Amino acid sequence: MSELVDKYADIRPYNDDEVAASVERLINDNAFLDVLAKYNLPRFLSTIPFVARFLVKRQLQKKWGDVRSVEQVQQEVAHYLEMLVKRTTSEVTFSGLEQLDPKQSYLFVSNHRDIVLDPALVNWGLFSHNMKTVRIAIGDNLLQIPYITELMRLNKSFIVKRSAKAPKEMLRALSQLSAYIYDSISEGHSIWIAQKEGRAKDGFDQTDPALLKMLQLQGRKQKKEFAEYVRELKIVPVSISYQYEPCAIAKAKELYHKQHHGKYVKSAGEDIASIVEGFSTAKGHVHLAFGQPVTQGCDSPEQLAKTIDKQIVDSFFLHPGNYIAGGCQQAVIDNKDAQAFEQRMACVPEELRALVTAMYAKPFHRKAEINSNEICE
Repeated sequence: MSELVDKYADIRPYNDDEVAASVERLINDNAFLDVLAKYNLPRFLSTIPFVARFLVKRQLQKKWGDVRSVEQVQQEVAHYLEMLVKRTTSEVTFSGLEQLDPKQSYLFVSNHRDIVLDPALVNWGLFSHNMKTVRIAIGDNLLQIPYITELMRLNKSFIVKRSAKAPKEMLRALSQLSAYIYDSISEGHSIWIAQKEGRAKDGFDQTDPALLKMLQLQGRKQKKEFAEYVRELKIVPVSISYQYEPCAIAKAKELYHKQHHGKYVKSAGEDIASIVEGFSTAKGHVHLAFGQPVTQGCDSPEQLAKTIDKQIVDSFFLHPGNYIAGGCQQAVIDNKDAQAFEQRMACVPEELRALVTAMYAKPFHRKAEINSNEICE
């Protein structure tokens, strides 16, 4: 086991014997204390760093001082998630979990709308159904700040080295990642990974075959056929649907900038701001649909991508805003829902409104294609 740990030491989450030291680093990280103070203390206190840090640090020592294991961290995270769900959603619902075996480990491949909330809510569903939480794939682009790295690796996140650019370096990093995912599942640890790099900012949920080719690297090493290896991974597509799209205006701004200037360069701290916005803003009803483990339609990466997409699109829960944006106003039964969506759209800057509308419309149109246009009744 020690050999395995060393093999993945630079990408894996923390083990139990590393938790206490990580918590200690967090409690003594002034940047982390300042962020907590900003969002949790009265404004007049948070602007006095010495006082704010002292108060936050004392509270953290009281709450986290005795945390010594990954399981204890998961219990703490579950507590915070419960508060977040109560504060920022009208409800979070799940389907399909009853068809999964709590004793099995799975590779959950989901659509991606929010940086941290997507895997957090997958975990919330598993946790509330007495199933083991997942190890979470997260890009190294999010780990530029030490306290973010600590928080992510404490919370069962493993690192995807997106910053690797040289061909040999990329192949080495992808091979290590592929092996880590396979070994995790073989040892009884489920995995969450997004269906493609980055969030679906335009509302178009589509699996990237390159992701599936990465998964197969370890299978090729074992000289296994693609379909055989896929069945071993027990891939379960997950469709996450937010009534109110997290960070919709920020996503639309990025798309608008790309349309008019050709590219978009993120400013420092932008990902952190997106994480905070995703956590703190109202999301309405959120539904997570867990699909069936893929055993057919997986003879190639391209075919598997289509199989995953069909499950994700087909099980995507359409909210009133999706129907309205898609041109199917008559399907919205409750006028309050329609009014709430229209009020939300009225707050979107005029130049971004078409992009945000398209964001909500895309799942409706794709589901209509799958169902031969029979969903607008």
